[in-house]
Amino acid sequence: MRVTGFLTAAAMSAGLASTAMAQGAPRQDPPPAQNATAAGSIGPQASRRAPRLIERTDFQIADGVVATVNDQIITGFDLRQRILLVVAMSEVQPTEEDLPQLQLEALEALIEDRLKTQEIARFPDLKVTDEEINAEIAAMAQEVRATPESYISLLGQAGILERTIRDQVRISIAWRRLVGGRFGSRSRVSTAQVDAAMRQVADAATKEQYLIGEIYLEAAQTQGGMQGAVNRAEQLIRQMLQGAPFQSVAQNFSDAPSAVRGGDAGWVIEGTLPAPLQEAMENLQPGDLSNPVVVDGGVYILYMRDKRQGSATQLVSLRQIMVELPESASPDQVAAAGARLTALQPQLTCDNMLTRATSEAGLLGSDLGEGDVQSIIPQFQDAARNAAPGSVVGPIRTQLGVHLVGVCGRRAGAAELPARQDIENRLQRQQLGMLERRYLRDLRADALIETK
Repeated sequence: MRVTGFLTAAAMSAGLASTAMAQGAPRQDPPPAQNATAAGSIGPQASRRAPRLIERTDFQIADGVVATVNDQIITGFDLRQRILLVVAMSEVQPTEEDLPQLQLEALEALIEDRLKTQEIARFPDLKVTDEEINAEIAAMAQEVRATPESYISLLGQAGILERTIRDQVRISIAWRRLVGGRFGSRSRVSTAQVDAAMRQVADAATKEQYLIGEIYLEAAQTQGGMQGAVNRAEQLIRQMLQGAPFQSVAQNFSDAPSAVRGGDAGWVIEGTLPAPLQEAMENLQPGDLSNPVVVDGGVYILYMRDKRQGSATQLVSLRQIMVELPESASPDQVAAAGARLTALQPQLTCDNMLTRATSEAGLLGSDLGEGDVQSIIPQFQDAARNAAPGSVVGPIRTQLGVHLVGVCGRRAGAAELPARQDIENRLQRQQLGMLERRYLRDLRADALIETK
């Protein structure tokens, strides 16, 4: 069962995905000491790397029945297959110390799958075709730049049967369809909710912002409670520092709703989080992976993907006059164009630049409008940042010619805000995710589940 953690909820409350912070599970025992410093750097490529070939792992699990879910059994063989699949997808290399928790997590996932399968069976029209399964597997293979056949072969070398993969994909497709059909209309959000979320984004735009990846381990779902969650977080951190991609680890082990997005919590706003998380983010630089951060209910691992000051964006208004010259122009031609513009420069202002350009042969003038300094071509950026407003700077050589640039205005601007439709879509996904978790919780509460 997944719960909404503080980070995901904070991003949502800032209008990036929702308007309310959800709560984690009640605290299991007093949180141990925590370290807000970085555990190490995994670099920006860590969330995008294609899986590597792993060695086949042997697990000593008996082949008998390990659990029953209503009238369906889960065997040791099923459990072994799920563990191998988690290892392959996450790229962790489990140690003997990791195996008990890994086995528990795999069994919980299998129980959840049995509940989903039984609920799907109640709807005879909910069919998933082989073509749909093939398309999904092809998409998975494409993500790692493989053909479907080589992808299946790769997983087979890790001991995973093709039917295990196909069964997993079939359940996933059918469950998404069931949840969407059952709760799609109830997940719609009102105009007032979207308006409120957009106001929150605008209000927060001047504060420091953090682009965060998150892994949340719920203490109630971890063997050993809070201390077990801390130990598990430390194990996962070691695996990621050794090369396991953050995105894959989050997808397979995180208890936050962002797990389906590879742990992507989006842009999180300064001051919207509990103190331990805020302190951790202040001490991380882009590329850093945090040590375990303890909060009420569980433990976080944070991956700082980027930072920005909301008000740090500089917007500058530019105009230009240029003598058009190709990159192949001779030094003499470039010097002559520069001399002509230098002679003209004292007579120019932002107000008369375009008029002068149209009145003299061989000159081109244009209003470049207002834009973020970062988006301007590199040759113009120094002038855009440092020249006094109203000044005309140059000559400046580019591949298009020789230019004089008028810096006609400069102001601080807020970071680019998400579009209204993006906010509405994210609110709907969050609402649908909440309804899905409630649906699974109710199925589990009504089920007869026995573990051996």
